[in-house]
Amino acid sequence: MEVLILSIYAFFVWLIFIKLKWLPWTTVSQVIVVVIPIVGLTATILLLNVYAPSSPDVRVINYVVQVVPQVRGRVIDVPVEGNRPVKEGDVLFRIDPTPFQLEVRVLEAKLANAEGGLVSQNEQLRSAVSQTASIRPKLALARDRVRQTRELAQTGAGDRFSLEEATTNLQQLEAQLAASLAQEAQIRAQLAAVVGQDQAEIAEIKANLERARWELTQTMFYAPTDGTVINLQLRPGQMATALGALPVMTFVEEKFQVIALFQQNELHQVRPGDEAEIALKTYPGRIIKAKVNSIVWAQGQGQLPMSGQVPQTGVAKLPPGRFAVRLDIAPRDHELFLAAGAMGDGAIYTQHGHHIHIIRKVILRVGSYLNWLILKLH
Repeated sequence: MEVLILSIYAFFVWLIFIKLKWLPWTTVSQVIVVVIPIVGLTATILLLNVYAPSSPDVRVINYVVQVVPQVRGRVIDVPVEGNRPVKEGDVLFRIDPTPFQLEVRVLEAKLANAEGGLVSQNEQLRSAVSQTASIRPKLALARDRVRQTRELAQTGAGDRFSLEEATTNLQQLEAQLAASLAQEAQIRAQLAAVVGQDQAEIAEIKANLERARWELTQTMFYAPTDGTVINLQLRPGQMATALGALPVMTFVEEKFQVIALFQQNELHQVRPGDEAEIALKTYPGRIIKAKVNSIVWAQGQGQLPMSGQVPQTGVAKLPPGRFAVRLDIAPRDHELFLAAGAMGDGAIYTQHGHHIHIIRKVILRVGSYLNWLILKLH
């Protein structure tokens, strides 16, 4: 851009002083002609870097998920292809579910057995209580019969045999009631002794069963969102392990961030919402509109590692780190595919110095068209 401005300036100098000779070409005019572009370009560049800062380091960063299974097993199916887009919920791979299904069945059988034993004891208790309840009215009736028979025998209206028979029947019912109460008490004591243990065992089996069912669901892994599986090496027959250090595949989400890195003194006029433009090398000649989302006011030099030692600053002074500015792509370019790792140039147009923004826009567009040039010798 500077060369273009100087070329235009040189053309008008030649036209005015040499060709048309409107002004004399003296020493004073020569000094003025040389000083004007130097001062003008210097002032323009300084103002541009303040009110329309640019960055030669704009990056597209995608979210990357290291896919690690939650269970260990043999892979039986990998229905996706590497470097092909997949939708959220698509199956990425399957682990042999047989051992997990067997574990679920074993725990279901244990749970049924434990609950069945507790139910059997409760049934015995209910049977004893029911038997006791059935004896009580018979006993009351027998007592009334003895009382009535005794009264009849005393008045001479009844015989002694009927009284003895009624008394014997009463004694039998009292013995049955005592036996039933003893049996009920015994069952209650047994139930009280084992019910806590049985309930704890049932609770443990239920917890293990829930874990086994959850592990069974983890034998099938789904895409967490829209994205692409990069460099797929997983094949049926391989063993997948639940270790974070051994991911089975890398999943790159469609969601991305665009950041531009600026020197620390370039951002004092930048505010969220400012207009921005980027020119990526993957799209020569195209300007992508954006807005400033935020400035990441932090970088690595602002953090010291946790240590019991005095920080090492090094022999040479570290160069000042850059700050990242997060950019939001404008709606008109939302559907544009931005490859993870794509790089290019960018510029932010602040709320000041609007009259010189056009220069930065021209510079950015010229650089974008230069991306068509592939400068290599092989």
